Amino acid sequence: MKKIIYIFSIAISSIIVTSCSEDYLDLRPTSYITNEDLGETALIDPSIVEGNLRGIYNQMVTAYIGGTESQEDFGHKSFDLMSDLLSSDLAQVGASYNRFVGLANYIWTADNTINIPNYTAWRFYYRIINSANLIIASNGGNDVIPESDAIKGVVGQAKAVRAFAYFYLSQYYAIKYDAGAEILPLYINPGEPGKPKSTMGDVYNQIIADLNSAISLMDGYARPNKASINQNVAKGILAYVYASMGQSDKNVLAKQLADEVINSGEFTMMDAAEVTGGFTTLGTSGWMWGFDITTANDLGLVSWHGFMDYYSYSYQAVGNYRGIDKGLYDRINANDIRKQQFGKPIDATGGFTVGASPLIPARKFYNLNKVKFGQLPITDDYVYMRVTEMYLLSAEMSAVEGEDIPARTRLKEVLVKRFDNPADYAYVDGLSGQALVDEIVFQTKIEFIAEGKSYLLMKRRKLSNTRGSNHLNRAGETIAYDNPMVTFSIHQREITDNPNITEGNK
Repeated sequence: MKKIIYIFSIAISSIIVTSCSEDYLDLRPTSYITNEDLGETALIDPSIVEGNLRGIYNQMVTAYIGGTESQEDFGHKSFDLMSDLLSSDLAQVGASYNRFVGLANYIWTADNTINIPNYTAWRFYYRIINSANLIIASNGGNDVIPESDAIKGVVGQAKAVRAFAYFYLSQYYAIKYDAGAEILPLYINPGEPGKPKSTMGDVYNQIIADLNSAISLMDGYARPNKASINQNVAKGILAYVYASMGQSDKNVLAKQLADEVINSGEFTMMDAAEVTGGFTTLGTSGWMWGFDITTANDLGLVSWHGFMDYYSYSYQAVGNYRGIDKGLYDRINANDIRKQQFGKPIDATGGFTVGASPLIPARKFYNLNKVKFGQLPITDDYVYMRVTEMYLLSAEMSAVEGEDIPARTRLKEVLVKRFDNPADYAYVDGLSGQALVDEIVFQTKIEFIAEGKSYLLMKRRKLSNTRGSNHLNRAGETIAYDNPMVTFSIHQREITDNPNITEGNK
């Protein structure tokens, strides 16, 4: 215990740190090697190009990848966590060590001189974009279709991950979908100088083009494992993109893509045992995409588990709690297995009091040894996308288009996995119209707590969320999706360093 306290005492350093001296967009990101470095063999050896892709996927889990020394800087999952806090479905409950407290109180997003998340998200996702641009350029460029099926799969992944990064940038730095609003610089070639902001319509056109190309290129591609993107993952990303646009024809396309993923049979939805089983392994049948974390990744406190898993070496274990919003929790049916995910761990026995404050998800996400501070180094895996997302997204798109029957069908396919008794969800058959949409929204919220989906839902459904009594700050306050403090600010450094960006985004 003395060791734990000592290390955490060091960790209390300031959140608002000075960023590294590197430019906002690295021309040659760490852990990436271009084909030019390796000679002409790279163009004919898929294993080399696959290795370059692994560099991108490794960047997504790397500590301090956003260019700061802040412990809140740990790649894509850091933004999953932050966006859930901003949506208010995930509550910052404890103040110990002050981690994420300013974020949850909307102080950080309102001030464009604060690095987390304003600088780190910009830098991280643009690093991913530039790495993808390097791979695409090294294999012929944006308009070339490689001859080799293996290289097609690699370029398809690069285009998909580029689209993924631009989509998340568009969600974090734009309040809503507005095709004419200038939001982000658009770079599709490596080494381009700083550009002015492109319109959201142009950014989305590129995202959609990339994903459609990726889907075509990866037709028949067999990925080495679920740490890589495949055709179904690209379809899942594109479904989210279309759903975010708020247009009827795009809703239809989003549903079609979600249904294609479901009907492919590649994945099986997580059952009741699995959703209370720890979320520890990439091999879980319901996971579409994630990352297989090993000791080689050298993850510890500066990781998603370091902030969310009570049974890892974590802030969650020392009172810097993040749990489900109490108002949301209170609405969960007592017979719903997801009610069992939240509560208070009992240290002495490894037990758990369901429903007790601080309502942390310690029976959803947890190291299986159930030893407080126990997991170090981190080897439990990261999840980025689950097939259950496709069921609920399909249901949502059907409901908003007035297609009540397919919406209810998809929703019940989820609920049958969350209840033992069909009588507990028979009420769904009586729902239609906005009431059905609202129920799907609620089920989406409680299904994906702390998985980074609540923010996307809040933006696309234009929600206003009222904070429950367990929030450390702003309890009882209603936060609307279009409140500027919900959206990240373009960091002052980008405005200073890029002469073609003369103002922020809010």
